[in-house]
Amino acid sequence: MAATEPQSLPGRPRKLPVVPVLLILLLLGLALFGNQGILRLLQADRQKTALEQKVAQLEATNAALRKEIGALRSDRHYVEEIARQELGMVKKGELIYQFPAKKGTKARKSPLGLPPNPIPECRP
Repeated sequence: MAATEPQSLPGRPRKLPVVPVLLILLLLGLALFGNQGILRLLQADRQKTALEQKVAQLEATNAALRKEIGALRSDRHYVEEIARQELGMVKKGELIYQFPAKKGTKARKSPLGLPPNPIPECRP
């Protein structure tokens, strides 16, 4: 005996069972949009990459600052150069020539906000 399959009417399509289809759709929705879903995983991966780049940048900045700290502690010429550039200091006996700023150009200000006229001495 051959098993008989339910035959649908020629004008009506077969109905899918509602419960299994809803269950599959629910599981797909949770897999995509849930707390541990695929979209959240992709977002976390992008965030991890951005944080790794920021960490690398901060490590490079820290290395440069450590190098500058070492130079400030041990290199007198570097300290003198910084004092000349940022504070406008000079050695004893040096002559400084100051020229008025041209029209249309701004006078250079000290990064520390000190007035440019008084020139303190730099004693190494």
